[in-house]
Amino acid sequence: MAVHAEPKVELVDLRSVQVEEAVGVLARGMRDNPIHVAAFGSDPERRVRILYRMFSDLFRVLKRWEAVCALSDGTVVGVAGRAEGGACMPGTVEKLRLTPSLLSVGPRTSLRSARWMTAWANRDPSEPHSHFGPFAVDSHLQGQGIGTVLLNDYCATLDARGTLGYLETDKAENVTLYERHGFAVLEQAEILDVPNWFMRREPGGS
Repeated sequence: MAVHAEPKVELVDLRSVQVEEAVGVLARGMRDNPIHVAAFGSDPERRVRILYRMFSDLFRVLKRWEAVCALSDGTVVGVAGRAEGGACMPGTVEKLRLTPSLLSVGPRTSLRSARWMTAWANRDPSEPHSHFGPFAVDSHLQGQGIGTVLLNDYCATLDARGTLGYLETDKAENVTLYERHGFAVLEQAEILDVPNWFMRREPGGS
């Protein structure tokens, strides 16, 4: 049986790179996610612009949201966001700071985005947890194992801390990937007519 070597990437904290570069990777890598197509429309360039703004605001406003970046030859090629201990839920002031950006995309997109984000927020665990995401590998580098390196690092951190992991995904192929790393499906739901899966990982991957 063939053994595939892991890609040679360096993992660094988001603060060690240009945030704009990491945000660009997320926007391009998640451009065609089904929930983003449903929320933001059929124009791929518009989806990239909206996602770039959304993730820029995430790291600018929600200061407790962190990320690990995969570097190849000094270039960001993958990003794995995470928020610890309930930091994933914005407070009142943070929501107010995020509102102008949400409204700037137009009423239809704003309404659909709010429905999607509310559906996700309503399923967020009440107990302390580490919330995984946003997670993406740059669009032209997907399928090379970079995402697996980032996931391995994240799960090792969960196990070292004895922390519950939680995530949402709208891509069926990602469910299998996450299951290989110890996540289990809690619920599946249709949001904006798109299947979504809500998954958790007990400490130790059990």
